[in-house]
Amino acid sequence: MRAYVAVTDPGWLHRLAEQGVTEANFWQPRPSVLRQSVGTPWIFKVRGTDRVGGYGFFSYYTVMPSGVAWETFGRANGVDSYAEMLRRVTALRHAGTTTDVVGCVVLSDLELLPPNSYIDAPADWKPNTVRGEYYDLSVGEGARVWSDLTAAAPAPVGVSALREIPAGYGSPAIYLPRLGQGAFRLMVMDAYGRRCAVTGDHTLPALEAAHIRPFREAQRHEIRNGILMRSDLHRLFDQGYVTVTPELEFQVSPQIRDQFHNGLIYYDLHMRRVTVPESTEQQPDPAALAWHNATIYRV
Repeated sequence: MRAYVAVTDPGWLHRLAEQGVTEANFWQPRPSVLRQSVGTPWIFKVRGTDRVGGYGFFSYYTVMPSGVAWETFGRANGVDSYAEMLRRVTALRHAGTTTDVVGCVVLSDLELLPPNSYIDAPADWKPNTVRGEYYDLSVGEGARVWSDLTAAAPAPVGVSALREIPAGYGSPAIYLPRLGQGAFRLMVMDAYGRRCAVTGDHTLPALEAAHIRPFREAQRHEIRNGILMRSDLHRLFDQGYVTVTPELEFQVSPQIRDQFHNGLIYYDLHMRRVTVPESTEQQPDPAALAWHNATIYRV
């Protein structure tokens, strides 16, 4: 089974370790095509050293405006502010680049070591490698590094045996990572074509991934429990002033008019059919919609 050993900025790694985050954005200033199986281990080789500082698991890759990447992950981008992120993106890009997008590599179930516990990098690492290399975790230096890492920071249950399981996105993986809020938002955005399911608005910074059943109820971030909505509709949905029926019709509660003496812009959307992904594996779960109608919606 292969892992990707990524050359990692020491400041990025240090900031994430300080926060104790389990999900992060390994952002790339020059987006590229990245095809990996969900669950591929990422091992963090610290740039400028012969040490390794931890690992995580690949969850998702997409390209997003830098502002959306910052809003989605915040300091889990490995920087302290959006201004710092912009400075670093600008410094790392080729001269003349004007597009304001970054590649977002979402890594889940992070296990990060304190600097005094870093382990030795692969002994056969090529010093001129600037991005990363793949290693087989079952033999040689790959097996040694993985063994040292998981001894220092145990992997999630089901990983250590290196058994292959279907990843759902192509070749097998050793583990299906638990999606975080960041991966959920980006995956829902892409599944809905980056357009509000109700209005068709595609002003990306104004769109949010709404949970149909709140995370505290569902306990997992899954695309079928999400709908992409404009931020104001998302808030109304969460508070039960609007809903989406299992038949995919948008409904607006009379409580908006009764409580706030307002809402004409929302009543114009009443009974509108929402637009959902073509893939049935990404469409809203009818049972979750029925739950929202019966439990949250204010009739």
